[in-house]
Amino acid sequence: MNVLIVSDIHANWPALSAVVTAEPYERLICLGDVVDYGPHPRPCLDYIRQHADWVVRGNHDNALGSDIDCGCRGDFRELSVSTRAWHRTLVREDDRAFLRSLPLHHEVTLDGYRFYLGHAAPHDDLFTYLTSATLPAAVANVSADFLLLGHTHLPLHQRLGNLTIVNPGSVGLPRDSGGKANYAVYEQGEITLKQIAYDVEATIADLRRGPLSAAVVEQLAALLRA
Repeated sequence: MNVLIVSDIHANWPALSAVVTAEPYERLICLGDVVDYGPHPRPCLDYIRQHADWVVRGNHDNALGSDIDCGCRGDFRELSVSTRAWHRTLVREDDRAFLRSLPLHHEVTLDGYRFYLGHAAPHDDLFTYLTSATLPAAVANVSADFLLLGHTHLPLHQRLGNLTIVNPGSVGLPRDSGGKANYAVYEQGEITLKQIAYDVEATIADLRRGPLSAAVVEQLAALLRA
């Protein structure tokens, strides 16, 4: 079985489109944060709603769906608040209902392997930024072969005992590879981290066409290119 694993799309359709075009898949897992930061919430939501087999709720999905704070890092807060206000004018009420309805985790079995899917941390935590120091304690009680998480926007592939922990990184706003979308692929008991270049300037051009302040656009552009 070939499974595409994506996370933190953040309304960046050129990035998501590049990934799904490059990687034919049988199943699709999304680890949350389809919205905020980017200019394309509707196309990204439509694709995930129509094609993803399993989706968990991210902190930004939670914020847009329920009109509450996203609890994001302080240096990203203005970007999140500004783009979320814009997204409220772009998405439909059924999109917001979809975001509210997303579960906080899934436990699924594929090819005989047990997978635990969450956003930030196990046990329905939407907000914690796990580090190498805090990871062992956070995953100690997870009963699975694979733990799949997002949230940090940084790829991770680490084994602790019998548990393989994978963060595919961010499709739409990676913190390690500007101009490239990060994702992962599961096949035959193994998960591989991957990335692909996409038209980042198309995303930035669409940000400039929106109602965001010049300062917010330039900060987002710098992050997308970095």
